[in-house]
Amino acid sequence: MGNVRRKLLHETLKGYVLYAIAIVLLSTPFFYLVIQKLHLDDVDETLLLRTKEFKKYTIPDLQTSEIDQWNRFNRDMKIVKSDRLILRDSLSFQFIYDTLANELEPYRILTSPVTVEGKPFVVSTKVDLIESEDLVLSLALLYSGLLLLLLTGLFFITQYYSKRLWQPFYRTLYAVEQFEIDKTQVPELTSTAIEEFYRLNQVVRGLVSRSRLAFLNQQEFIENAAHELQTPLAIFQSKLDNFLQHPDLTASQLQALGPLYDLLARLNRMNKNLLVLSKIDHQSYDAIEPVDLAALLKKSVDFFEDQAVEKGIFLETRFIEVTWVNANIALIEILISNLLMNAIAHNRPNGSIEISLNNSELIFRNTGISTAISDDKLFQRFAKTDSTSKGNGLGLSIVKRIADLYGWQILYEFENGFHTFAIKISTQVSPQ
Repeated sequence: MGNVRRKLLHETLKGYVLYAIAIVLLSTPFFYLVIQKLHLDDVDETLLLRTKEFKKYTIPDLQTSEIDQWNRFNRDMKIVKSDRLILRDSLSFQFIYDTLANELEPYRILTSPVTVEGKPFVVSTKVDLIESEDLVLSLALLYSGLLLLLLTGLFFITQYYSKRLWQPFYRTLYAVEQFEIDKTQVPELTSTAIEEFYRLNQVVRGLVSRSRLAFLNQQEFIENAAHELQTPLAIFQSKLDNFLQHPDLTASQLQALGPLYDLLARLNRMNKNLLVLSKIDHQSYDAIEPVDLAALLKKSVDFFEDQAVEKGIFLETRFIEVTWVNANIALIEILISNLLMNAIAHNRPNGSIEISLNNSELIFRNTGISTAISDDKLFQRFAKTDSTSKGNGLGLSIVKRIADLYGWQILYEFENGFHTFAIKISTQVSPQ
């Protein structure tokens, strides 16, 4: 559950929803009980009033001989003789069989003592509570419906206004997501009247500006350093070549100079790769033309075939005759060369390389180390997957940078002992 991502708006609305549900569940029975209590009070007041009117206007003129006839014509009020002395009124609930409804129904009954011609009687006044309960239930349902409608409306209104309120934040988030530090354009952040979002935009602008400045300074340093290193490396190369041609060199001296020659070659390759990366970042390879990818691939395979044979590596190719892409020809040559050098350099003796090309995909498969390359080292500059490698860790980084430049997707997987790099070509064109 810790990796599950939830939107801030949904988390906010979840609190409102839980609160609304709690209010509905708790207030509905409370409201029902309150309404029922108020209605019972009203029923009791009605019973007391009717009994009081009966005592005041009917009892003085009523005779005992008329009681039976009175009871016959009054369904909800009865006069019965009392066997015991009743001193005060009393209210009670009773279930009485209703002949009309043909069932037991709840009644509220008021029992009050009266005297007819000096004899003690009891007046029993009743009210059917079925209609009362229906009324109370209807009121409770109406209240629940209104409350639910109100809370639902508040939920959607809150959601609507929350989305509008958070819109500047989402626009800023989108702009930051689309921002690439190696691009020249700086994300445009829309103005907002909300203080917190205004401060956020100010912080993001400052962070982007400082990051861009640091990146440009880094790129400038790399470019200047690479250019400055060219002359010393060339002098070192010349001096070493002259020294190796000296006739008085002994075998032990030649053996000691061998590693220096290898080290110089690595320095030259690294310097060349740094210059390539710097030129890509500064858009020096902006010349675009239709390029026959299949022809360049065949040319590079022929060039590197001797290196593969020297390590006993079996090289197999399967590609169509012509595949045109819109790109810079120099960058495509660098991309193919780096993939080929990577497949050869990180292969094992008597291994194999499979290269395939179709209209939408360029694939390099090679044997090598028996484990997959970790994601954090795959395309990182100066990251090495094999400590015994003589490479500088820039080859795949350049490949990734070129693929990104043209919007191509590069995928890596390790399966059945083969390391596979697949480039999804999405800019296929026809020659002009």
